[in-house]
Amino acid sequence: MQIRHPYHMFLGDAADQLAAKTAHGIVHWRRDWCLGQLRLPDCHADLGLPEMSISDAAAAGVRTLVIGVANRGGVVGENWISTILAALEAGMDIASGLHTRVADIPVVRDAAQAHGQQIFDVRHPDRSFEVGTGARRAGKRLLAVGTDCSVGKMYTALAIEKELTSRGVNCDFRATGQTGIFIAGEGVSVDAVVSDFISGATEWLAPENAPDHWDIVEGQGSLFHPSYAGVTMGLVHGAQPDALVLCHEPTRTHMRGLPHQPLPDIATCIEGHLNAAHLTNPGARCIGIAVNTSAMESEQTRKELLKRLAVAHGMPAVDPVLDGVAPLVDALEAI
Repeated sequence: MQIRHPYHMFLGDAADQLAAKTAHGIVHWRRDWCLGQLRLPDCHADLGLPEMSISDAAAAGVRTLVIGVANRGGVVGENWISTILAALEAGMDIASGLHTRVADIPVVRDAAQAHGQQIFDVRHPDRSFEVGTGARRAGKRLLAVGTDCSVGKMYTALAIEKELTSRGVNCDFRATGQTGIFIAGEGVSVDAVVSDFISGATEWLAPENAPDHWDIVEGQGSLFHPSYAGVTMGLVHGAQPDALVLCHEPTRTHMRGLPHQPLPDIATCIEGHLNAAHLTNPGARCIGIAVNTSAMESEQTRKELLKRLAVAHGMPAVDPVLDGVAPLVDALEAI
């Protein structure tokens, strides 16, 4: 799927800032694509964008209304429908990352057909995929992996892509989740792909390319998370990565959502992901550790942790938000 921009960010009646996390991610990385926001009266989220009506947005050249809220259950509110219909009538496409398919709402589907507009339910692939083969293909690929889910894999991948681009390196960010797809404008939400086809979908997403081209593949889940290891394994095999970067949140005491499941130590996590990667690329290596230190108590503590990790594992360890990713890209370019 390829989503047209500029975007108009629809926040509906989001209960708080966290409920608009999808929209926040898009605005952070693609601010120049986001012309305005539209909030209903009970909305308690704010992206800091200009307030724009549908007619104002259409006049400004908006191509897609993005439903940037992630509510409980991932459902489309009844009070959103009139806004969605108005956007279609004004010539905009609709893009949503919710579990509920906007295209399955009859009045919306009919309006899109009547006005010749597209509906992008980005969590649901719009095509089928072959099974993966593991056959070697040209080009270079980096995959972000993690000790747990929600540890900064998307942010790290985007930061690496940005740093590579600033150095004149031929590269692309390959989105594998709904927020990443909005940021990239295209991609595959692999957690909605039937398990047999995840590696094939990833091969399709990051295909053969020029020998000096880097695909930076957004990671999902963790091989050590019982709930999400399956999608991670498919990504690892399909990406056929030349390089891995391990993402970590050091203050957690257990896997996210599983109080009974302890976090793996970093050495074990690196080894596990590399063992999986070697199935389709025997030369895969881990080039660095990206650490989310936002919850650590002091600057000194976080710096000491990063230094210990770098020494213990013989690779750069940085917080991509606070330190940038230049050391990771240095290591990547040394391959």
